[in-house]
Amino acid sequence: MNRAFSKHRNVKKETISTTKMRDNNVRVTRSRAKALGVSSSPSRPAFKQEPNRVPRPNNKRMASDYTKVCNHKRRAVLKDVTNTLAESIICAQDNVKASKQGRKETKQRAKEGLVDVDEDKSKLAEDMSKIRMVESLDASASNFRDGEVTKQKEDGSAVTDCLQVIDIDSNIQDPQFCTLYAASIYDSIHVAELEQRPSISYMVQVQRDIDPNMRGILIDWLVEVSEEYKLVSDTLYLTVNLIDRFMSHNCIEKQRLQLVGVTCMLIASKYEEICAPRLEEFCFITDNTYTRIEVLSMEIQVLNFLHFRLSVPTTKTFLRRFIQAAQASEKVPHIEMEFLANYIAELTLMEYTFLRFLPSLIAASAVFLARWTLDQSNHPWNPTLQHYTRYEASALKNTVLAMEDLQLNTSGSNLIAIRTKYNQQKFKRVATLTSPKRVTTLFSR
Repeated sequence: MNRAFSKHRNVKKETISTTKMRDNNVRVTRSRAKALGVSSSPSRPAFKQEPNRVPRPNNKRMASDYTKVCNHKRRAVLKDVTNTLAESIICAQDNVKASKQGRKETKQRAKEGLVDVDEDKSKLAEDMSKIRMVESLDASASNFRDGEVTKQKEDGSAVTDCLQVIDIDSNIQDPQFCTLYAASIYDSIHVAELEQRPSISYMVQVQRDIDPNMRGILIDWLVEVSEEYKLVSDTLYLTVNLIDRFMSHNCIEKQRLQLVGVTCMLIASKYEEICAPRLEEFCFITDNTYTRIEVLSMEIQVLNFLHFRLSVPTTKTFLRRFIQAAQASEKVPHIEMEFLANYIAELTLMEYTFLRFLPSLIAASAVFLARWTLDQSNHPWNPTLQHYTRYEASALKNTVLAMEDLQLNTSGSNLIAIRTKYNQQKFKRVATLTSPKRVTTLFSR
């Protein structure tokens, strides 16, 4: 019974405490507070006082202590890395000398029984690898010394040809020439010229209303337009490239051929020129034959068909590099040779038959014929030009002979815009230059 009573008493206490908790949660009004005899003013909540904190010991280290702890984390200051290859070769050579001396001492000590040779095998293997590395570096350096080029036969034996190839990038200080990457850039350009080429037979397979003569008249007129607006030659080359690529797959009516021409020149101007002529100027140059809306519509059509792929290597892209290689052995640049090579290369733009030649082949042949026109006492081709153009003299025969016919105008063409352009004094009147000997004498030997 006592147990039941005590249990009942405990339950009653819990009930009272629960009721008090509920009452505490109920809002106390003024009337309720007066009935309970409690002050109606709200009481501030009592904040629990925190016990007095025990001051912590100072965990900050002194600068000297931090230095001692973090010494293993320090890194060496970055040194000058502009000549790391030379320094590595020198260091490797010094290490090899020291390792050879060390191996001699090790063998001597091994004979005397002072050291165990088996324990030093790993060190000897490391020394031998260093020796092989330095020997390979020395061999590769000797292959390029004094312009020697080493060729490998099929059986693996090496044959050295003293071609005396001149490095055309070694003495150029202008960073815009990108001499460190020029060779790699032109490797990529030689691959890119094989892509996105216009069809060499689109006049027969695609076009029905135009012929090669109409194409030549259009380009001859575009040369005059480029001279009128003082456009760079890169714009002209790109314009012709866009025209041929577009007409390779799109049949164009004769009445819209000029529209295609001015539209492609507008696109090329936006890509190549710093200050491209406005759209209204191209409409004006056609005597307002085409409206602004027609030119914009054709621009959209050309760009969508080409998928905006405008970065294509043209003959002018290679011509700059090949002219630089042609003048590598000359103390003073031959400005007439440069103008003459550009003149001969631009003559090929109007000829539909030259689409069968790669731009690099046309550029190399233009340099070949220009050097022969100015000097018949020496052969126009040399090892430096063969190295940078990647063409032997025999590979240029067909292109050079076709170019010579253009230079002499053996066909009696009436398209004279390019000849008039290079007959000016600012171009040294190279359009009037011809060779007293035909270039066929070089290939008949």
